[in-house]
Amino acid sequence: MSTTAPVFSLEADSISKSFESGAVSIQVLRRFSVSVRPAELTLVAGPSGCGKSTLLSILSGLQAADEGRVRALGQELSGENSRTLERFRLKHTGFVFQGFNLFSALTALEQVELPLGYMGLSRADIRQRARQALDEVGIGHRGSMRPAQLSGGEKQRVAIARALAKRPQLLFADEPTSALDAVSGQTVIDLLRRIAVDHGTTVLCVSHDPRLIQRADRVLAMEDGVINRDWRPGDTGSRPGMHSDDHTGALPFQGDRR
Repeated sequence: MSTTAPVFSLEADSISKSFESGAVSIQVLRRFSVSVRPAELTLVAGPSGCGKSTLLSILSGLQAADEGRVRALGQELSGENSRTLERFRLKHTGFVFQGFNLFSALTALEQVELPLGYMGLSRADIRQRARQALDEVGIGHRGSMRPAQLSGGEKQRVAIARALAKRPQLLFADEPTSALDAVSGQTVIDLLRRIAVDHGTTVLCVSHDPRLIQRADRVLAMEDGVINRDWRPGDTGSRPGMHSDDHTGALPFQGDRR
């Protein structure tokens, strides 16, 4: 039996998703296919309502697609029951959200320790991982502070540390910089990029923040539930609107809309 790691850490094959609004059905994703490589920061960009947050939710197993298949780390997620998906997320994924999702009564260190308690780690390992993660994001000295004592940028770094302490293979970030000032936002962008490079983590970020574009390894621009541009900012041979070497399946590819 081969133990070779999959080339792609995330794969979506012709996924579609619709939501009901009264008597109206709104299609958010339209037979969407994409493959994402590990050790890269992949940015999904686009206007509000284009489907990027729904895509992140489906790829992370938080939500099921109406049709199509999703694979993560070589494991089929489509059709799995909620308990299996919960175990997968606990073991393999980390999440960073726009609103930080911190508990007001807990210190920064306790925030990071909290999810580790569900992973079967010893108390000593939990404390070591939490301190190490806070140090890595540059706020180890703020471990005893509660959210009310932290700036917005520090709160987001606590949230990143909380995800990082799990040592996830997949890190999902939903608008991680939109509530931050320019300096704090840039710090968060640099942290996400470093996590991908230093830890070999697949970082999938959805955002409309243009600062993320030049730090991303790959940019997927979405509109109306499909990708209309797929490019690598650092690749001089890759032009916006032209697919890179990453598999994107049978996308309804539409070039560079203007």
